[in-house]
Amino acid sequence: MNSEVSAVAVLSDIHGVLPVLEAVLAEPDVVAADRVVVTGDHAAGPQPVEVLDRLRSLGDRALLVRGNADRELVSLARGGTTDIPDPVAPWAAAQLRHDDVALLAGLPYPAELTVRGFGRVLFCHATPRDDEEVVLVDSSLERWAEVLGGLDPAVATVVMGHTHMPFVRLVDRRLCINPGSIGMPYGRAGGSWALLRDGQVELRHTPVDVEAAVAAVAAGSAYPAAEEWAREYVTSANSDADALRAFGPRDGRDVSGPA
Repeated sequence: MNSEVSAVAVLSDIHGVLPVLEAVLAEPDVVAADRVVVTGDHAAGPQPVEVLDRLRSLGDRALLVRGNADRELVSLARGGTTDIPDPVAPWAAAQLRHDDVALLAGLPYPAELTVRGFGRVLFCHATPRDDEEVVLVDSSLERWAEVLGGLDPAVATVVMGHTHMPFVRLVDRRLCINPGSIGMPYGRAGGSWALLRDGQVELRHTPVDVEAAVAAVAAGSAYPAAEEWAREYVTSANSDADALRAFGPRDGRDVSGPA
């Protein structure tokens, strides 16, 4: 079992956006945290190698969990195909060095830490059993029971990413947390993250100069459409309502409407 830590900063869904990652890593409570956990989708974006190098610089403090986009980048880099609709993914995969591919291929899923005030905490990307399926803050209890089925009852806290929208909710006595996204936030520009400390969860938000961040991505990436990509995703052009409408059908809910 992992030795107990007292404070964990949780980031997710960086998607190759270095300037917002830098802003979040500079937060005093992130600097002071015992561990920095990143719950997947690290590099599928315009600055993939730069982001991975920055995460490596955290050393043993960092715990990186595999996301679906990480898995798919590995497949692309090794000559496979992907279902990722964003055209930046094949470009990002082509930028990866051998050590980057090896890093992403070796990421754990899920991962676990013992955190003071929480006990055993499970960190995953989408759900504990799968790195791609969808569960939302307003998903039914039946859907939550399905995706959390099989977990050891002693794991009373689950932290996930994937849907890029922060939330905290109880699910039949189990605390479920999504820190939101660093690089592709839905609903609010800036870096969303979470702090687990002394039994308390805090959803945090790091504001950034959005225009400066877009310019930094454009200047720091060789991706031909880097500025266009950043202007859509770094600025949070897609709202949380847009995202919920898009993701809702994937959590098993009835979206047929009245007959």
